[in-house]
Amino acid sequence: MPDFHSPKEFLRFLKPRLPEMLATLRRFVTAESPSLEKGAADRCCGVIAQEWSKHAVRVDRIAQKHRGDLLRITYAGAKSRTSGQLLVLGHYDTVYSTGTLAKMPFHVKGGKAYGPGTFDMKAGIVQALFALRALQHLRVQLQKRIVFLWTSDEEIGSESSRKHFEAEARRSDAVFVLEPSFGQHGLLKTARKGVGEAALIVHGRASHAGLAPQEGVNAIHELARQITRIEKWNDLHRGVTINAGIIEGGTRTNVIPERARAVLDLRALRVSDMRNLEVRLRGLRAVQAGARLEITGGFDRPPLERKMSASLFARAQLLAKQMNVSLGECTAGGGSDGNFTAALGIPTLDGLGAVGDGAHSSHEHVLINTMPQRAALLAALLAKS
Repeated sequence: MPDFHSPKEFLRFLKPRLPEMLATLRRFVTAESPSLEKGAADRCCGVIAQEWSKHAVRVDRIAQKHRGDLLRITYAGAKSRTSGQLLVLGHYDTVYSTGTLAKMPFHVKGGKAYGPGTFDMKAGIVQALFALRALQHLRVQLQKRIVFLWTSDEEIGSESSRKHFEAEARRSDAVFVLEPSFGQHGLLKTARKGVGEAALIVHGRASHAGLAPQEGVNAIHELARQITRIEKWNDLHRGVTINAGIIEGGTRTNVIPERARAVLDLRALRVSDMRNLEVRLRGLRAVQAGARLEITGGFDRPPLERKMSASLFARAQLLAKQMNVSLGECTAGGGSDGNFTAALGIPTLDGLGAVGDGAHSSHEHVLINTMPQRAALLAALLAKS
């Protein structure tokens, strides 16, 4: 039987290593890694790879043509006979362009570490590294091989990395996502909305607004009618929202517009609601005679339904309780790569990363004293899954 260790043992090992965790976080954050700048992202990938390579793991760098390279790190444990796999998933890319450090430098103040990407989500990668070190130090005999996969394009939709993490997820019994937690109490994200974007385009007929209005078909008027119809589909209780965020149409006030366009943000908590919304969009019909509707796009990230994370969350709660920590959960309106792994039918628990605030903002930060605790929780989950 595997030798189980309590979360408190992991925490006792990790607490004195907080200065090392901060030093590692500084190295990762000061290696800027914008999603759209491959050169910079690759340099950051190298820094992260070098750090992980120090700890008796296999590090594979997966080359990407247009985005930063991916890192796949494999660990089988001390004298373990592993059967199966656990996937720890995260990303090292950030929304900040190169040069942001000049106006937003990494610094520690008032128990918080500030800097671009600290919270979303380089502290999560640091916590995973030290969770690994705790497992190694205590010579935990793992039941399953662990794969850590750090991607480079999550912030822009995961187009290049998706096939890689989905392949790993299919080989895994569970996926632990190191995206940031929610709020000052570090809530885990047990559900996430599916997210998409659709364009509703109306084709009308142009005409002179004064001389021959009867010959025109006003695309803007038709679009307004359609948006009024779509607005009624919002159902906050079920987590279904449709937001018309961009409107375009018309050329001059004395010309009846022949084309108008609305870009819609789509969100749903359930796969069934996601599919229903797409069917309703494609079932729209024009009100005005002579108008024609065109619908493009749709959902590109399925929801992470709570049923896919419930058992893992219950386990995490019990382990946190052993450290005298009350662990809560929440539903997130935005998506992550965990949405994709859950949609494959793989149990997925999200929000296991840093505790802090200010993602994608000038005050992005992590609460540094929570880092050993979160690393201990991850180590315990990996030891007991």
